[in-house]
Amino acid sequence: MTFKDETAFEAALINLLTEKYGWEPEILRYKAEEDLIQNWKQILFENNRDIDRLNDIPLTDGEMQQILDQITRLRTPLKLNGFINGKTVAIKRDNPADTLHFGKEVSLKIYDQREIAAGQSRYQIAQQPVFKARSAILPNRRGDFMLLINGMPLIHCELKRSGVDVSQAYNQIEKYAHEGVFSGLFSLVQIFIAMQPDETVYFANPGPDGVFNKDFYFHWADANNEPLNNWKDIAQYLLSIPMAHQLIGFYTVADDTDGILKVMRSYQYYAASRITGRVAMRRWADKDQYGGYIWHTTGSGKTLTSFKSAQLIAGSRDADKVVFLMDRVELGTQSLMDYRGFADDAGSVQDTEDTNVLVAKLKSDDPANTLIVTSIQKMSRIEENSSYNAHDIELIRDKRIVFIIDEAHRDVFGEMLRTIKETFPNAMFFGFTGTPIHEENQKKMSTTSDVFGNELHRYSIADGIRDKNVLGFDPYMVPTYKERDLRKAVALEKAKAPNEAAAMSDPKKKKIYLHYMDHTSVPMAGSFQADGTYLKGIEDYLPNSQYEREEHQRAVVTDILDNWVTLSHGSKFHAIFATSSIPEAIQYYRLFKEMGSLKVTALFDPSIDNNGGAIFKEESLIEILEDYNARYDMKFKLATYATFKKDVSYRLAHKEQYKSVERTPDQQIDLLIVVDQMLTGFDSKWINTLYLDKVLVYEKLIQAFSRTNRLFGPEKPFGTIRYYRKPYTMRRNIDEAFKLYSGDKPLGLFADKLEYNLGKLNELYDEIEAIFRSAGVGSFEKLPEDHTERGQFAKLFKRFNNYLEAAKIQGFTWNKLSYEIKTETGKTTVELHLDETTYLILALRYKELFSGEGIGVGGDDVPYEIDSYLTEINTGVIDANYMNSRFSKYLKALQDGTETAAVLDELHKSFATLTQEEQKYANIFLHDVQNGDVVVDEGKTLRDYITEYMTSAKNDQIHRFAEALGADETMLRDFMQLRVTEANINEFGRFDKLKATVNRDSAKVFLETLEGTAIKPFQINMKVDRILRKFILEGGFDIA
Repeated sequence: MTFKDETAFEAALINLLTEKYGWEPEILRYKAEEDLIQNWKQILFENNRDIDRLNDIPLTDGEMQQILDQITRLRTPLKLNGFINGKTVAIKRDNPADTLHFGKEVSLKIYDQREIAAGQSRYQIAQQPVFKARSAILPNRRGDFMLLINGMPLIHCELKRSGVDVSQAYNQIEKYAHEGVFSGLFSLVQIFIAMQPDETVYFANPGPDGVFNKDFYFHWADANNEPLNNWKDIAQYLLSIPMAHQLIGFYTVADDTDGILKVMRSYQYYAASRITGRVAMRRWADKDQYGGYIWHTTGSGKTLTSFKSAQLIAGSRDADKVVFLMDRVELGTQSLMDYRGFADDAGSVQDTEDTNVLVAKLKSDDPANTLIVTSIQKMSRIEENSSYNAHDIELIRDKRIVFIIDEAHRDVFGEMLRTIKETFPNAMFFGFTGTPIHEENQKKMSTTSDVFGNELHRYSIADGIRDKNVLGFDPYMVPTYKERDLRKAVALEKAKAPNEAAAMSDPKKKKIYLHYMDHTSVPMAGSFQADGTYLKGIEDYLPNSQYEREEHQRAVVTDILDNWVTLSHGSKFHAIFATSSIPEAIQYYRLFKEMGSLKVTALFDPSIDNNGGAIFKEESLIEILEDYNARYDMKFKLATYATFKKDVSYRLAHKEQYKSVERTPDQQIDLLIVVDQMLTGFDSKWINTLYLDKVLVYEKLIQAFSRTNRLFGPEKPFGTIRYYRKPYTMRRNIDEAFKLYSGDKPLGLFADKLEYNLGKLNELYDEIEAIFRSAGVGSFEKLPEDHTERGQFAKLFKRFNNYLEAAKIQGFTWNKLSYEIKTETGKTTVELHLDETTYLILALRYKELFSGEGIGVGGDDVPYEIDSYLTEINTGVIDANYMNSRFSKYLKALQDGTETAAVLDELHKSFATLTQEEQKYANIFLHDVQNGDVVVDEGKTLRDYITEYMTSAKNDQIHRFAEALGADETMLRDFMQLRVTEANINEFGRFDKLKATVNRDSAKVFLETLEGTAIKPFQINMKVDRILRKFILEGGFDIA
C-alpha cells in the first residue's frame, strides 16, 4: 500500500493500532504538555483512589509538580528508566481535603511491568502532540504521535510518506532532540520509532547529554531473524499491546557502565522470552536439567541477553535462585562489571568472594540473594564429598535453581559442569554461546546439545553481519616462506635426497620427489577425502620449529610494522597479536622493542612452576611489567598480575578510568601480544586488527576473529585479520569454521578484496557520471534539477564511500590511480576512473543536497538518504592550482587575441570544484574581465578574485539587510563572522541583543513588501526572529 502523504499514513497506522492491537480508540489530538500532564494526573488518581494512597481525594497541581520535579532532577532516560520501572512514586500530600494523609508521604503506583493489558494499565495515543518552543518567538513543533502507558509518554513515533527515506524520520527526531523538545514530561520518552510504510527503525533515547548513533538504530525481525519492514507487521509485532508494554518494562536496560539506556534487538528479545518461557513451564518435580542453549554470535550482545534472561526469571518468582556462571578469568575483568551496570540496582547482583559466601547466598531465602554471579570454578567446589555440610547442600537442592552458563563452548567447563549437574540434579541449565560445539568439532564425544538440550534461538554470525550488528572480516594470508621452497624441502626430505640433482638422478627418489612437488597430488593444506580418509598437505609435514626461526619472526614483525599506520588509522585503533606459545610471545615482545616504536605489552599465564624455562619466564614477566610501569607510570608486581591484566583490558576497551584515553595517545596500548588470553569474551570496539602466528580451528578461530568485529563507525568497515603460520592450512580452517558457524548463510562474511572494491568504485562512479550526463550537467558543476536523479546520486555516492573506506584500509590512496593486483590466476591491473579532485567535487555536490545551496526554498521532505558522516568530508582541499592554471591560460589567449572559446570552456569545467555560490561570482568576475571592467593583477589568482567578489557582495548583502530591518549593521557583521549554529546562536543572549536593535517600523515595511501582505503588530517579533535567524545561519542571502 502506497501513501502519497504522511497524514494518510498516520491515520491508517493509528486506526490499525486502536482497532486491532490494544490501544484505546479515544485519541488525544493536538495536546500540549500541560494537557498531557492533566491526563496523567487523572489516571494517577483513578489508579490510586484506595484509602492507603489518595483516599479518593484528587491530586493537586502542587502534588503533580512534586512528581514533575522528580522527573526534572532525574533528567536522563537512563535514570528515568528506573523511575518508570520502579512501580511507584512518592509524594507528600498537600490537599487538606485528605485529612488522613495531609502532610504525610504516600506512595502512588505509576506502572507495573507485569500488569500487561490487564489490571489498571492504560494505553493511549497522543496524535500530533504540541512541543512548546524554547523561545516565545520560535514556532511550536508538532510530533507525529506518542504512545502513552498509564499517562506517561514512553514511545515517540515520527513518520514519513512512501518514497521518502526513513533517514528523514530519524533525522527529524534528532532535530527535535537538539531543539530540546524532549524535556519536562517528554523526557520520559524511552524509545524512538522512525517509520515509513516500507521501513522502520527503533532506538533508545540517548537523552540530553547523549549522542545519536546510527549503529544502534535497529530493524525489528521475526523469530527466524528475517527483517520486518512492512508497516502492518511493525504495528502487529512491535507497537502492539502486549509488545510495547514489555519493550518498556522488560526489554530496555539502563546500562550504568556505558551511561546510556539500551533497548534490546529483536533476536535478544526472542532468546530471553524463550528462556523465561521454558522456566515458567517447567514442572520442577520432573527433574529435567535440559533447559536449552542460545546460539548468538560473538559481539551481538550475549551478556546483555543473558543478564535480561536472568533478571526476568528472578523477577518472575518462577525460580528461587538464578545463578549466572562464567569463567573466573572473565569474572575478573569485564562480565561482572557489565552485569552490575545492567542491573536496576547494582546491589541486586550478588558477587561471591569465596565458596563459603556462595553457599550462604544459595541457602538464603532473602529476595536480595536471588540473582547470583559467580565463577564455574567456585560453583564446582560444592559437591557431595567436599567439606561442605551435607545438610547445606540438601537445603540448596530443595530450591528451584536455574543456572545460566556464559561462553558455554569452553573446554574448561566440561568436567566442572558435570560436577555441578551431579550436585544439583533438580536444577535447570541454560547455555549461551556464539560458537556451539557441533558434531564436527565435538569435545569428549559431546556437543552443546548433549550438554544443554535443544537450541532455543539462533542468531549466527551471518545474521549479525547482514544486519550490521557486527562487522565482517577481511582476512589476509601472509606467507613468510615461498611455497616452492617449502614444497622442495619436504619433497627432498621424503625422497631422502640432499639436493634436487641427487633426487632426480635416482629413479625411486625421483618418483617420491616429483610426487611431493606436484600440487595436484599433494596440496599445501591437507583435506578429508570423500571416503573419510585424510590427505596430508605439505604444511602437515612441517615441524613447529619451522615457525620458531628468527627469520620467520622478523618477517612477521616487519609485516606488522609496515602495515601499522594504514591498518590502525595512525594508532587510533589497537590490535591483538596471538602467538603459539609463551616463549614465542616473549621473543616477539623483544623483537618489537628492538625493531619498532609501537607501544607493546604482553599477557599470558603468569604461573611459575618447577619445569624447565621457569627462570626465563619469570625474568620475562618482570621485564614486561617493568616496561609497562615505566611507560604508564604504574606500580604492578608479579603478585598483582591479575590487576595488571585488568588495567590492560580497560585500556584497550577505553573503559573505567580510560574512557577518554583516545585524547591521550601516549597512554594507549598499540599492540597486545597474547597466547590464549583475551581471545574470547573480551570486548572492545577499539580493536580493529588481529595478527595470528598460531593455527586455530572452529570455535577458537571464530572467537579470536570476533575480537575485531565490534561496531565503531565508518572508519572501521570490517575487522582485519593477518595470519602467518601454516597459512594454507589456516585458510582451509577459516573456510571450515565459517561454514559451520554461519548457519548455512555464508554470504557476506568476508570483506571484498581491493580488486573488487576498486572495480565497484569505477562502476558506481560511471553510474553517477551517467546521471549527471543525462541531466545535461557537465563536469559535475551543479546538481541535477530532477529530485529522483538527486536521490539516485545520494544513494550511489553513499555506497561509493562505503567501498572507498574499505579500499583505503586495504592500501588504496588517491596518489596512485593504477593498481597491479595478484590474483589466484595471475595479475590484473585496475585503473581508477576518477581522481581525488573529481571525488571532492562530487562530495561538494553531495553536501549541497542538504545545505540548501542550489535547491530552492521548499518545506517538502528530501526523498533521499542523508549520511551526516559524508557531509563532513573536507572539500576545502580541492586543488586550486588546476583552476588557476586554466585561468592563466585564458588570460594569455585573451591578451594574444587568439581563439578563446575552447580555453574558456576548459576554464568553465574547472568551476565544478567550486560551490554553487562561488561559481556565481566566478562567472560575474569573468564577465567583467571580458567587458574590460576590471584590470587583472598578475599577482592574484582566480580564487583570490572570487573571494574578493564574494566578500564585497556579502558586505552589500549585510548592509542592505541591516538597513531593511533597521538593525545594527556592525553587530550583524560581527555576528556573521562567528559561524554560529542553531544550537549556540543565542549563547550569552547575543541573538536577543541583536534582535533588540531592530526597528519595528522598518521591519514591518520590509516584511510586508517581502510577503506582499499586511502584517499584524503581534506577528512582527516572530517574523523578525525567523528571517534574522535564517540570514545568519545561511551565511546571508540577497533581498529584493
